[in-house]
Amino acid sequence: MRTFAEFQIIGRVGKVKEVGTTLRVSLASEYGRKDNNGEFQSKPYWNEVTIFNENVIKWAKDNVTAGDVVHARGTMRQSSYEKDGQTVYDITLAANDFDNMTQAVKRSIERQEG
Repeated sequence: MRTFAEFQIIGRVGKVKEVGTTLRVSLASEYGRKDNNGEFQSKPYWNEVTIFNENVIKWAKDNVTAGDVVHARGTMRQSSYEKDGQTVYDITLAANDFDNMTQAVKRSIERQEG
């Protein structure tokens, strides 16, 4: 039996930054709710995904900008290390699939108009 840990995020792009040979993209996903007055309150949660594949990195750098809605999917890896005598735990969200949903919507609209 194959086992794995997988994540999936649909969110808006915040920052895109190169770190060594990887690309890290921060994504905001919305978990809003209505308050006691019935007003919608925004509650974004930020996650950072790491892209390791050179082809996906190049594509993302050429096709993704802040504010775009993207779909990221991949594996989760937990690690730990010692810092100042304390154990620090970390999770890497390694994106294997990374698609710009904003571009897909734009292409669909262009096809309908053309």
